[in-house]
Amino acid sequence: MVDRLAAALRPDAPATSLAGVSSARAAALSRLGVHTVRDLLTHFPHRYIDMSSLQSIASAPIGRPATIVARVHEVTIKRPKPHFELAEVTLVDGTGTLIATFFRQPWLAKTLASGTRISVAGTVEFNYGFKRMTMPFLDRLDADDDLTAGRIVPVHRTTEGIGAAQMRRIVASALSACAGAYDPLPHDLRMRYRLMSKSSALRAIHFPSSSSERVQARRRLAYEEVLLLELHLMREEKRLEAGRQACVHVVGGACFNRLFSGLPFDLTSDQMLAIEEIRCDMASEKRMRRMLLGDVGTGKTIVAAFALAIAADSGSQALMMAPTDVLARQYAAQIGPLLEAAGVEWTLLTGSSSTEERSRAVADLASGRASVAFGTHALLEEGVECRKCSLVIVDEEQRFGVEQRERLASKGELPDFLSMTATPIPRTLALALYGSMSLSYLKEAPGGHGLRSTFVVGFRERGRAYDAALAACARGEQVYVVCPLVGKKPACDDAASRGKRGFEQDGDEEAFYIESDEDMRDDDPKAAQAEAAFLQAKTFSAYKVGLLHGRMKADEKRDVMDRFRAGEIDVLVSTTVIEVGVDVANATVMIVEDAERFGLAQLHQLRGRVGRGELPAQVYLVAATSDEQARERLDAMERIDDGFELAEFDLAHRREGDILGNRQHGAGALKLVNVVRDGALVEAAHADAARMVAADIEGETPEMRILYHEADVMFAQCESVRDRGSAKRKAPVRR
Repeated sequence: MVDRLAAALRPDAPATSLAGVSSARAAALSRLGVHTVRDLLTHFPHRYIDMSSLQSIASAPIGRPATIVARVHEVTIKRPKPHFELAEVTLVDGTGTLIATFFRQPWLAKTLASGTRISVAGTVEFNYGFKRMTMPFLDRLDADDDLTAGRIVPVHRTTEGIGAAQMRRIVASALSACAGAYDPLPHDLRMRYRLMSKSSALRAIHFPSSSSERVQARRRLAYEEVLLLELHLMREEKRLEAGRQACVHVVGGACFNRLFSGLPFDLTSDQMLAIEEIRCDMASEKRMRRMLLGDVGTGKTIVAAFALAIAADSGSQALMMAPTDVLARQYAAQIGPLLEAAGVEWTLLTGSSSTEERSRAVADLASGRASVAFGTHALLEEGVECRKCSLVIVDEEQRFGVEQRERLASKGELPDFLSMTATPIPRTLALALYGSMSLSYLKEAPGGHGLRSTFVVGFRERGRAYDAALAACARGEQVYVVCPLVGKKPACDDAASRGKRGFEQDGDEEAFYIESDEDMRDDDPKAAQAEAAFLQAKTFSAYKVGLLHGRMKADEKRDVMDRFRAGEIDVLVSTTVIEVGVDVANATVMIVEDAERFGLAQLHQLRGRVGRGELPAQVYLVAATSDEQARERLDAMERIDDGFELAEFDLAHRREGDILGNRQHGAGALKLVNVVRDGALVEAAHADAARMVAADIEGETPEMRILYHEADVMFAQCESVRDRGSAKRKAPVRR
């Protein structure tokens, strides 16, 4: 009993409590986000090499993948052109010779001494008289490494100061220290789904004896990930609501009816259904917690307007918060007049509001004169108080932290909560990350939108894109040129950092995609200014070129966007600050430079800025890359225009947290779950968590106390990683 208790407490101990983890190694582990024994247990391998079915050099088939263990004969550095070095590693195994070629990795000559035993995995080619591999995965094997011989070898991410073999030994030490610990999953759940024990699953996922054992281990641990996340989210929500009364809203009142009858367009069937779901929620005694998920251009804002009208009909107030000043002001411009016509008084409060505007908005909210306030983070400031707030709406909610959403909700007693996002999220992922929320989907675009086409062009073909832009300008239409030039390449992409990535190379760089302007917050805007000046002088000399980026002051951004909407600017050079909500119907062409640097969700958001009127639109993605994975991603943009279908494709290739961004609350907890293949698992864990929280929210039974503890620890880890954000993402990581 004592040993099991000690093993159960061991995961929360620092990594330095393990034998072989010195302070220097602990510092190296911290660069990977590993600080405790628990972090090591969940530092899962990102790939495996089946050393139980190795091939010799002589037997390895040409044109097919193979894994070979051999010894280094020599390493030769070649320089076929200036600033470009090749490392050719000659390998021998007694049956033949194989040459492995690595680009821009001259340090291999120093780190791979003659006689070093290594494994390489890649596609075998034959040319110049030898079998060869280009940029294979490479792993150095220690002679006494008993964790690899004849087995499936895990490949953990490592960093400078810790090699692959060392990482395997450290993880094995963590597993031994925690062997026999209490299993947090109740026995009945393990029996129902035929799940292996936690200790067995951890051992099997790190050091599997077979592929089937590894699959079963991942299934067990993935289920636990989702269950713990759901337990935490549902429990926190129920605690928030305890002892507080939500507003029972009046539905079908005068403001609502006037808004409906005064619309200058017809609503889609998806919009009508979402409005009805919101009406039912707001009429209930239970607090509304609903997420409105809509693809680009499906009309989420007008659906939100009906929720605002319901709050006004109930004699209460509503706050609608946007991530940018530009978007908040667009609310005021687009739905403000519709609300006024329906008899709803509104105000606007942003960071760029003048002192007089702010004072008036604060007074109108405090007195109850204004039923609706559109705004940004300025709504969260002290001194901004409502007479009676019964509804809060957050647009692009993944852009806000948990604390910010809670501060907005604190403006009322227990206000209904409506979250909106234009990032298409499949239902199973939404269930996992927003377990306590109801979901409404908008997939049908309103009529009157022009046809939009997307084209991927190479750097040498970019003239085709600019010819289309010039033709649009000649027709009196407008153009966006989106570039990440204000963004610097992440540290792991430059040559110096590549030189530190060491043995665990499989030819791919650490994935880093620009997800928003926030990802470029430390960058120099001079490059974007230079690009705008170049385009004005050389390409669009007959037209007016403007510039918009995240480092500009709010009033400068507003002035540029107002001029672009008014047609005073023909070509807008911008970063991702335009991605959400910017609506200029006359903009028909978009050119995205260095498109391979953007995430698919971001590219889809960006292209949603064109084709918003009746005119046909073209999007040109300029990519200067020959990387197959990058081209595959961009080709998907060319053939898929539906955001939800594109999200499914993205989920199949990237982790959930990558798609939603590091700022997404809870996304970092899902290390093993893939909602494309794990849909049934997510559904089951969601249902189980709801049942368990309803039965024992306070953790009165020992089983639930253990589960709640594990959920709290996991979520604390997730928040810690999220807060470290880009610093962790930009650290040099070996794959």
